[in-house]
Amino acid sequence: MSTLREITSGLRFPEGPIAMPDGSVVLVEIQRGTLSRVTPDGKITVVAETGGGPNGAAIGPDGKVYVCNNGGFEWHEMGGLTIPGEQPKDYIGGRIQRVDLATGKVEDVYTQCDGHPLRGPNDIVFDATGGFWFTDHGKIRPRERDRTGVYYARPDGSSIREVIFPLDAPNGIGLSPDGKRLYVAETYTGRVWAWDLTGPGAIAPSMGLTPNGAALLAGLPDYQLFDSLAVDGGGYVCVATLANGGITVIPPGGGPTEHVPMPDPLTTNICFGGPELRTAYVTLSGTGRLVAMEWPRPGLRLAF
Repeated sequence: MSTLREITSGLRFPEGPIAMPDGSVVLVEIQRGTLSRVTPDGKITVVAETGGGPNGAAIGPDGKVYVCNNGGFEWHEMGGLTIPGEQPKDYIGGRIQRVDLATGKVEDVYTQCDGHPLRGPNDIVFDATGGFWFTDHGKIRPRERDRTGVYYARPDGSSIREVIFPLDAPNGIGLSPDGKRLYVAETYTGRVWAWDLTGPGAIAPSMGLTPNGAALLAGLPDYQLFDSLAVDGGGYVCVATLANGGITVIPPGGGPTEHVPMPDPLTTNICFGGPELRTAYVTLSGTGRLVAMEWPRPGLRLAF
């Protein structure tokens, strides 16, 4: 693997990076409650104030940024790291937000599904038809934790469906290069599940004891937790890994994984950009940094 280079520091728990055509990276700062832009020289500018806890982010077919807002956290400083905690006292619920990059205008698109409020939307991926999948990680309170799942929605606010329920703190989500498989990482179990898709927002019917008939793509030993993920052009599922900070690289057919270590136990996300999508951008959230490295394969070009 190539040398890691730091693009910027001083971010307040960055996540949800999007590599832009101009070489900048748009990302969220969860603790700050903003969508921000980092230019190649490391300058940070606020694009929009989302409030709550902006988390996963993706460009939609309209060119706007769709943000999974988890509703925020209580925050802790420990050993030089910033660590998110339980549901905050000012929590008003989770939501999917639409942000205009040009004006900074923020709109709520979804706050509930079939009468169930969104609790902690976390990560998002658009398919080729312009619909998007997202995970709801849920919130933690002193004596309980939400049961949540995976949703499919249209960006115009016309349709939202809960497709997979329940999962254990679903976090990262992505699609295979051909768009026919959906991957979801569970944080606390250290597992990545895979479902075959039969169409937009539809998983293949299956019987079994796994969640909604999923195939287990990977399950990590020891104390390793999964955060967000991206799929590269070779179909490898690249999952940000907590505690054992780094990127876990999982072959598309499962099998032995590779660990790319990072200098932060709270490594939360990866995206691809640069010439031929060979640059991997990684958010090191505990220490508030955005770093980059050359990736051995080109990234997967996103739908929008």
